[in-house]
Amino acid sequence: MIAAKNKNILDVRLIEPKLKHLSIFKAFDELKGGEVLTILNDHDPLPLYYQFKAERPNIFTWQYIEEGPEVWEVNITRDAGADSKTVGEVVRDNPKSATVFKKYKIDYCCNGKKTIEEACARAGISPAQLKAEIDAQALQPTAHLRVQDWPLEVLVDYIIHNHHLYVKKAGNDIKGLVDKVARVHGDRHPELLNMRQYFYELMSELESHMDREEQVLFPAIKKLAKEGKSLQAFSFGSVENPIRMMEMEHEEAGVLLEAIRKEADDYALPEGACTSYRLLFNFLQDFEEDLHQHIHLENNILFPKAKEAEAQAV
Repeated sequence: MIAAKNKNILDVRLIEPKLKHLSIFKAFDELKGGEVLTILNDHDPLPLYYQFKAERPNIFTWQYIEEGPEVWEVNITRDAGADSKTVGEVVRDNPKSATVFKKYKIDYCCNGKKTIEEACARAGISPAQLKAEIDAQALQPTAHLRVQDWPLEVLVDYIIHNHHLYVKKAGNDIKGLVDKVARVHGDRHPELLNMRQYFYELMSELESHMDREEQVLFPAIKKLAKEGKSLQAFSFGSVENPIRMMEMEHEEAGVLLEAIRKEADDYALPEGACTSYRLLFNFLQDFEEDLHQHIHLENNILFPKAKEAEAQAV
């Protein structure tokens, strides 16, 4: 029987078939944390459950109240903590949302610990509008690496061989380009001189940062994953200690990325920009996008998984 206190009741038997799931998700998305949506149907809505698992992972609970044969009644509860998720947690649970955050220049990696409300306030967009666009993006097909399901050692190797190698190679290429463009155009565009300085600072920090990850933190995470034993024997003690330092350095990298983008006026090319100028801006945008993905994998997936593994270690 339907709980009398629940005012969020949707009888989907009265809705046109092609609009049923759309109406259910719309009603669910309007819930506040802890509220319940009750749906009534004339058959088992199990396919809907799997759609929720795919499109609203980790923010709902599903409970059958009545299971036919004429009426199926299900309570779908929006988790109480769903509305306080950080930007990084949203992208972790829904990788497609990164496209929307990028559109509004919301940093989901280096500053991924901001809440949705905080990020929206800074970007000048309402949380409701952002949420609507994320929901729409979720319907778009895309390749998904499902990195959250990878073993720790596989995730570490992927970060090193995909992202670390890219930073080292692309960084050297961009250094050469920014030197050339600043030398030729710096007198008329002094912002290029600032961009060059910021990029050199960024690369210096990233090179030492990645070296510490590869020499200290990542081997420790692999050892933890392989042996399932506490890391207290390491000089740094708990894995949370180097992780905390890496996250702080990620934030510093985010500040430099933002400074470069600001000097580049969001990579708007000046009139008459030469080929090297265009290449530089293209390379910098690609570099920024890759670094966002890189730091997101570490901050929001690798590091939490490592801390969880340590908590479960003997």
